Amino acid sequence: MTLRTGHIGLNVTDLDRSLAFYRDVLGFAVLAEGKEDGRRYAFLGEADRLVLTLWQQAGQPYDTGRAGLHHLALEVDSIARVEEYEAALRSYGAEFAYDGVVAHREGAASGGIFFHDPDGTRLEIYAPQGAEDAPAPAESAPTCGFF
Repeated sequence: MTLRTGHIGLNVTDLDRSLAFYRDVLGFAVLAEGKEDGRRYAFLGEADRLVLTLWQQAGQPYDTGRAGLHHLALEVDSIARVEEYEAALRSYGAEFAYDGVVAHREGAASGGIFFHDPDGTRLEIYAPQGAEDAPAPAESAPTCGFF
C-alpha cells in the first residue's frame, strides 16, 4: 500500500480554546492560522511538518455515538514521555478515560494515556514499548477501542 497519513483535521467549536489546548498543553507549533470571521482555522505541527488542522465549524461537541473519527492516537518514544504529557494534561484539567498509563491489551509492551480534548474528542498518547507492567483495563478488548 502506498498511502500514509498526511495530517488529521478536526472540527472544533471554539478555535481559541482548542488552539490553546493543542499548542500550550500538547506542544504543537502553529504553522498557519486563518482569522477571518466564519473561516477560522489553525495548522499545527512541528518544524514545517503539518500534523493537525483545527477548523472552527462544529456546532456541537464530539459525539461518540456517531460514525466518523473514533480517536486520534499520537506516538512518543517512551513511557516516560507519555507520563510527562499525563502530568501536563492533569495540570490542565483534562478528562481521562483510565487512571494513568495502561497497556493496549493484556501483556502488551505498548500503552499510553487516553483522554479528551476540550470538545470531547477522544485522544491517546502512547509509546510502542515500556508498558509491560501497566494494567490493561479489559482482558477481552483493546484498551483503545472502548473509551
